[in-house]
Formats: sequence, C-alpha cells, structure tokens
Amino acid sequence: MQPFTEKVIEIIKNIPAGKVMTYGQIAREAGSPRAARQVVRALHSMSRKHRLPWHRVVNAQGQIALQDDESYQEQLFSLESEGVEIGLGGKIDLTKYQFHPASETTFSIKNEHN
Repeated sequence: MQPFTEKVIEIIKNIPAGKVMTYGQIAREAGSPRAARQVVRALHSMSRKHRLPWHRVVNAQGQIALQDDESYQEQLFSLESEGVEIGLGGKIDLTKYQFHPASETTFSIKNEHN
C-alpha cells in the first residue's frame, strides 16, 4: 500500500462521531493537496476492508456526494444518528461539524496541561 493511502486510511479512521471531513481536506492532511479523487478511490475500495467510517466524508460544499439513492440515504441516516444536522439540499454546516485534526490535537494538549 502506498504511504499516501495509508495516511488517508488513518485520517478517516480518526474522524470522530458527529464530525465530518472533506475529500480535499483529507488529501491535504495526507500530504497531497490535489489528490481528493484518490481519497474517493481509497474510500470506495477500502472502506469495508478497513472498517472506515466512510459516511463522515463529504464534498467541499458540505454535501453528501453519493449519487446512488440507497447509499445517499445510508450516509444521511448514519450522520443524523451521530447528531449531524443535515440542512436543505443535504448540506452540512462545515463551520459546526468539520473536524480539524491539528487544532483538535492542539486543543486537547492545551487542556491536559491546564
């Protein structure tokens, strides 16, 4: 497995319940900012094998990108069951629900030292 793919898998595994990340954001975090489509491919081919929380990955507009109605509904239900509010047009408020691994880690470290 390529190092980029390994990083993508690790990042997706660490998205907490009730939060989302975008394909492009994951690509940037994994070290290849222009590789959002590779993130899509990794999710498609490795979600089941690695038990990835695939439903926590959305497009840059905060929308579920799946075209298949059954998969769209599954992702919608999974996100809602974790407390993510889905607005009109299937849009998620990224300012509220987007996970930022670096800032979350910094926040956790700061709180541990206080």
